[in-house]
Amino acid sequence: MKLSYKAWGSWIGIAGIVMFSAKAVMVKLGYRYDVDAVTLLLLRMLFAMPVYAYIAFRETKKAKANPITKKGLFSIVGLGFVGYYLASYFDFYGLQFISASLERLILFVYPTLVIFITAIYFKKKPSKIQLYAILISYIGIFIAFADDLSFQGDRLWIGVTSIFLSALTYAAYLVGSGAMIPKLGAVRFTAYAMTVSCFMVIIHYLFMNDLEVFNQPWQVYAIGFAMAMVSTIIPSFLISEAIKRLGASTFAIYGSIGPISTIILAMVVLGEKIDVFQIFGTIVVIFGVSVLNIRK
Repeated sequence: MKLSYKAWGSWIGIAGIVMFSAKAVMVKLGYRYDVDAVTLLLLRMLFAMPVYAYIAFRETKKAKANPITKKGLFSIVGLGFVGYYLASYFDFYGLQFISASLERLILFVYPTLVIFITAIYFKKKPSKIQLYAILISYIGIFIAFADDLSFQGDRLWIGVTSIFLSALTYAAYLVGSGAMIPKLGAVRFTAYAMTVSCFMVIIHYLFMNDLEVFNQPWQVYAIGFAMAMVSTIIPSFLISEAIKRLGASTFAIYGSIGPISTIILAMVVLGEKIDVFQIFGTIVVIFGVSVLNIRK
């Protein structure tokens, strides 16, 4: 059976979300080698930057008839700063204090933030299907992560606050990219925004850190490379294409799959155990996502 344009967008988005979800597990693996958040983030971006810079150069040559306006340039710089620099930094920093599973639970607030920002900025009222999907998915997420909510202490709240800020900045990026992608195309926009983000991380590192990036064990470099390829470059283009096909608000709800894939990856790679609540929560989340396909 031939898939429709939007159906392909759904599968492309799911693949991108699952690959991005692997990043949290990789970060936790990196912290086992006593590397700090900024250094780990820098390695991710250093390995990714040549690919994005090459694609940005190629797309610029192909799009000579469609030059970027000054307003568009400011939008790209702003979205690159907010989306993959600030969001990534807050995420990496917060993962020092909380588990990968709890991180995904908090990040899951971004679909509601996307719809909230969209409603304010574009005056676009969310549909009932979107609201039902969010509600059902949230119920599933809270069931799946019930045990993780037992954390206590100041370190928890530092981590929670940081991850929430990551969700907020990522939501702003999704909304902004939803407006820019139709103008520039998914590949061109993603290459530009990610190249900006890479530069931002490098500047941050040079101001805030010693050159500890050159004194890490080989495992840290391997993790940084894997994050760049598997959890940055490939999913960034997949997600941009999914946003193009589905729209930012609809795509955001598919993010409910992310925490579930993180549970599975954390169980396999980090040795975390899965219980009945997580299994039941997984089923509820999958049902919540399937609500998007309901037709009148």
